[in-house]
Amino acid sequence: MKKFLIAIAAFLGFSAAQAQESPLWLRYPSISPDGKTIAFTYKGDIYTVPSAGGKAQAVTTNPAYDYMPVWSPDGKTIAFSSDRNGNFDVYTVPAEGGTPTRLTTNSANENVQTFTPDGKQVIFTASIQKPASNQQYPASYLTETYAVSVNGGRSTLLTSAAGENHVYTKDGKTVFYNDIKGQENAWRKHHTSSVARDIWKWNIATNTFTQLTVEGAEDRDPVLTADEKTVYYLSENSGSFNVWKMDVANPKSIAQVTSFTKDPVRFLSISNNNILAFSQNGELYTLAQSGKPEKVKVTIVNDSDNQVEKETARNGLSEGVLSPNGKELAIVVRGDIYVTAVDYGTTRRITNTPGQERSPSFSPDGRTLVYAGFRNGSWNLYTSTITKAEEPFFFAASSVKEETLLDSPEETFQPLFSPKGGEVAYLSDRTKINIIDVKTKAVRQITDGSKNFSYSDGDISFGWSPDGKWLTLAYIDKLRQGYNDIGIVSSKGGEIKNITQSGYMQDDPKWMMGGDIILFSSDRYGMRAHGSWGSQRDVFGIFTNKAAYDKSKLSQEDLDLIKEQEKMKKEAEKKAAEAKKDDKKKPAKKGDAAKADTAKKESKPEVKDLKIELNGIEDRVERLTINSSNLADYVITPDGEKLYYLAAFEGGYDLWVNELRKNETKLVVKLNGRGGSLVLDKEAKNLFVIASSGITKIEVANGNRKPVTFAADVEVDHAAERAYMFDHVYKTVKSKFYRTDLQGCDWEYYKSNYERFLPYIDNNFDFAQLLSELLGELNASHTGSSYRATKENADATARLGLLMDMTYTGEGAKVVEVIKDGPFDRESSKVKAGSLLVAIDGSPVKAGEDYYPLLNKKAGKRTMLTFKDDKGSTWDEVIKPISAGAESELMYNRWIDNRRAEVEKLSGGRLGYVHIRSMADESFRTTFSDVFGRYNQKEGIIIDTRFNGGGRMHEDIEALFSGTKYLEQVPRGQYVGLQPTKRWTKPSIMLMGEANYSNAHGTPWVYKHMGIGKLVGMPVPGTMTSVWWENMQDNSITYGIPIIGYRTKEGNFLENTQLEPDFKVANQSTILDQGRDQQIEEAVKELLKDIDANKSKTW
Repeated sequence: MKKFLIAIAAFLGFSAAQAQESPLWLRYPSISPDGKTIAFTYKGDIYTVPSAGGKAQAVTTNPAYDYMPVWSPDGKTIAFSSDRNGNFDVYTVPAEGGTPTRLTTNSANENVQTFTPDGKQVIFTASIQKPASNQQYPASYLTETYAVSVNGGRSTLLTSAAGENHVYTKDGKTVFYNDIKGQENAWRKHHTSSVARDIWKWNIATNTFTQLTVEGAEDRDPVLTADEKTVYYLSENSGSFNVWKMDVANPKSIAQVTSFTKDPVRFLSISNNNILAFSQNGELYTLAQSGKPEKVKVTIVNDSDNQVEKETARNGLSEGVLSPNGKELAIVVRGDIYVTAVDYGTTRRITNTPGQERSPSFSPDGRTLVYAGFRNGSWNLYTSTITKAEEPFFFAASSVKEETLLDSPEETFQPLFSPKGGEVAYLSDRTKINIIDVKTKAVRQITDGSKNFSYSDGDISFGWSPDGKWLTLAYIDKLRQGYNDIGIVSSKGGEIKNITQSGYMQDDPKWMMGGDIILFSSDRYGMRAHGSWGSQRDVFGIFTNKAAYDKSKLSQEDLDLIKEQEKMKKEAEKKAAEAKKDDKKKPAKKGDAAKADTAKKESKPEVKDLKIELNGIEDRVERLTINSSNLADYVITPDGEKLYYLAAFEGGYDLWVNELRKNETKLVVKLNGRGGSLVLDKEAKNLFVIASSGITKIEVANGNRKPVTFAADVEVDHAAERAYMFDHVYKTVKSKFYRTDLQGCDWEYYKSNYERFLPYIDNNFDFAQLLSELLGELNASHTGSSYRATKENADATARLGLLMDMTYTGEGAKVVEVIKDGPFDRESSKVKAGSLLVAIDGSPVKAGEDYYPLLNKKAGKRTMLTFKDDKGSTWDEVIKPISAGAESELMYNRWIDNRRAEVEKLSGGRLGYVHIRSMADESFRTTFSDVFGRYNQKEGIIIDTRFNGGGRMHEDIEALFSGTKYLEQVPRGQYVGLQPTKRWTKPSIMLMGEANYSNAHGTPWVYKHMGIGKLVGMPVPGTMTSVWWENMQDNSITYGIPIIGYRTKEGNFLENTQLEPDFKVANQSTILDQGRDQQIEEAVKELLKDIDANKSKTW
């Protein structure tokens, strides 16, 4: 901790003197046409600095994030993108500074690319609408390119070809750009695959596109020399991004220009006198032709905010645990631990660090908390104790003392106090269960971790038995990752006893009823996902002794009889005790009083030893819920009569109860929550529902509920927090990346190098890019970071379910197509192709003016639209516009309908078509339904996996399409079907492409490996790994790392192993615009050829 504080102090001292220092993390440089000035982004603002170096001048000073500056041809104006309205729009500002002018108003992200050569328009990319005829998959990352006047107004669609970094020739007839093929993180490095960007040339007059780079490495950021004979660009041909050049007349003639060895060159631009500008390792450089890179020395004078923010949090907790007395709760808010009073809402901070604490656990007396904290570069264990004996509660304590329980280089977390409080069980290296003695600090290992694998932190559950002599845990007993059994193990160590012996999934065990039962969840009876992961679950109980099991089987009558007998026995014992009172009245012997006093002082709460009967324990397993559901948590009352559980049958999670002896289930409280945990207080009078949205206290007797409020005073030092999160990512990669060698990445170098930039970052846009650049060095899929920016009152352009003519320039907006199932797809609507939208809620849609502001925040609201037909007649229609997301769903359905129709037409009705949208259950069910519904009588089927982002379904797809007919069903001579009935037994062919990701790489790999059929399309990048996406304590930041790799029999990982098609076909954007899908055409041709060639072999 001391080392960490010194580092933070050093940062604060540096920050205060920042005005005299050369800053780092200078991004998006753009050199002026005359080569004298460079515009760039620093801390979310646009600056300019002389190309020779010097003092930088702020051009924008807005709390928003401004970036991607580009110069107008005359050098007087800078265009840039800014999220001032909650999304990125195009703005211009005078180069010397001034008031920015907003040019675009759609709530889609609009990113500036360049100016047209005449300086009259700004070119930008966005995902708004492709031409109605276009057959490209509707993905937001496959953007279109638009032009907007420097005076603002309605944008014009230039091309639907997905690309970025556009640059014009002087005559405006040709554009060079780099393409976008898929959704791989933009800051990934060192990969050579089909998804890597390439440089293209677009001839505008002929609308032809020519690919210029074909090496397979990443090529981007083309710029053109003044004589237009040479294109400079950034490429990883040599392993790291450097400046390269190519001869325009002979694109195969390429040469490397710079020779940086490790850290990438970013953001290339060029002046009219051929001076290049770029960023490398956080600093600006210029490069004259035939010269060497020259570092630009930059000085920035700005307000060095210490980035400390204070707020009072009343929701957003990530964990919560009830104290033994039921009067206070320990909660975790933004990585710190607080304790709040159940009845009063009084909240006290327990920890205050820039790092993260989690997994709090109360000692049995409620006076000490143990928790895990990430400090000194690893997860360690700490305790906080109320120091004054007369103070009973944390929330009202005047002093709390923190001590280190365990400081270890190993990852140690999830601590749990033992029932007697003298020991703490915890996880070591995420998988081993250890126990530490609180006083002596002696540690003993309980499990060696060989039968556990931690996919994500917190996914291994274990717990103490009430007598402290046993632990229960979920573990992988049979080498089937994801399919746990429930075991128990002695708290002294030894062999784990499997007490479930099941091939289903068992998780989340917890001792209850004084140790007579272990609850757990299982999918044994639940509705399982038809494909992929996922299933509904039930609560099960395993009785640890036969007496408890037998009691659970008693009828109410027999139970009442036993209770009466026990009552009589207690009364008899009471009378016997009263008969001994006379003995106590006798004179006490000398010293008896002192002995009694000593015995009283030494007495401790008695913990009753459990009766664990392992023989036959797996036969004492009972299903305790009558309906399977999506379960969040569950508890059982101490008498074993009632099971409470959080379950989602439809919508959110609600609280249910099953009266076990009657086997009657009813809804207790309709919560419609997002999950959470359940805790009963000691007397089982109150039940607490703890969720991120808040805490609810429910009286068990009557179901009355009230919120448990808290007011956590959160003080966030954003700079220190980012430093911690950076270190956390670095450490987690070392601990969890799927290959221990990190694929040869010099991780220590990159950690220290990228860490240098932290003092120059004051926003999460830059921080997410920093993490992505760091993680990108691993050359792995599923890496990188994202920032979910939220802004109050952000723009949200509603959609009408209409495809418009994006090149139309007259009055109104011209309808090209009414989207099926959209707001105007109704019998009463007169809107059709050719209709003009001339007003929205009475406001005219004028020629050349942007009408998106008239639709801002109108989704779901009654809106009047006025239309005009080709005869000049006008009419009004009132509809409720839909969100951009809802229209995107309609566009996907439209794309599917078009693909089906295309296959039907091309094959003459002989073939079917299915698109597997994601490797998840819903998509599998759609596929299964179509295969055996729409297409059961077809001769073959085309399986389209293009643009699938992954999941887990390769086994299910393999099984579905690998059937071989082995029987016919024939009652009384009538053929009624074949066997197998759940597998496709006819020919198939699979479509794939560069945008396939993750399991959408694994699925076609399995399809080909198992010899099911041929592959058509473009190569698929090697991205078959399983990822852990972790939300940070600042939950607007997420990062990912691949956790599991998939290795072939030959010992090769599928990751970074590209899958080649049998028939390689690329879809050209111009052909897609014409309404054709070349890959579909090839698949139909090849599958029909195969069917016809093998007709004689078909049974």
